Amino acid sequence: MSRRTVHSVTFALTLTSLATTLLSLAGAPKEAFAEGRGGESSRPADKLTFEVSGSGSGRDGSYTLRCHPAGGDHPAPVRACAALDRATSGGRDPFTPVAADATCTMIYGGPATARVTGTWHGRDVDARFGRDNGCEVARWNSLVPALPKTA
Repeated sequence: MSRRTVHSVTFALTLTSLATTLLSLAGAPKEAFAEGRGGESSRPADKLTFEVSGSGSGRDGSYTLRCHPAGGDHPAPVRACAALDRATSGGRDPFTPVAADATCTMIYGGPATARVTGTWHGRDVDARFGRDNGCEVARWNSLVPALPKTA
């Protein structure tokens, strides 16, 4: 084995060990970094059901979104999963409701409502969305196109 190959293997083993340690410290399932086919990382699939009404976008109704890999009957599953991944980055939970004591602008964003249920990153989700004030509008907009852009 060449010296370069030994270094490459050592580096890969070190990264795997580091990832496993970080995941165990964070309480994440080790399968989150399990090597999948073709060298891609895999984790348990995420599946969410959206029930949307009053959006004025033609996307009212119920639809399913699967992520990792993207699928379901959502009209834009790849972009919707990307929006959810962005909203979840840095440990944020886009499904947490706006705090009751939050100071929000009194800007009404329309009658659109949504309920999202299912599983996301190994956690159960049962979240409601509306557009009653600036905080709720921003929360909704952070998930577009998983939630429809309102008219």
